Amino acid sequence: MRSLLLIPLLLAVAAPVAAQQQRVGAMRGEQDAAYRAMSQGEILPLGQIRARINVPGAQFIGVEFDGRIYRLKFMRGSELIWIDVDARTGRVIGRQ
Repeated sequence: MRSLLLIPLLLAVAAPVAAQQQRVGAMRGEQDAAYRAMSQGEILPLGQIRARINVPGAQFIGVEFDGRIYRLKFMRGSELIWIDVDARTGRVIGRQ
C-alpha cells in the first residue's frame, strides 16, 4: 500500500527533472551550433556582438541563438528588453 502512495510522489518529482534536462539539452545544442558557425566564420562571436550592444541603465542577463539571430536579454528595473542582432553582420534588427 505504501508503495502505491509513493508512485504519484515520484512522478511529481520526475516530471520537472525531465523538463529541466530537456532545457539543458536545448541550450547545449544552441551553444554547439553557435560554436560551429563561429568557427567556420559564418557568424560573429557573441563577445563581439556584446561589445557592440549597449543598453544604458540595463543589465545583460542572457542570450538565445537560433542559428541566424542572437537575441540578447537585458533588465532595466522591472523592464525586460530584447535586442535581436543579425549574427553574421552584427546589425540590430529588432528591439522589444
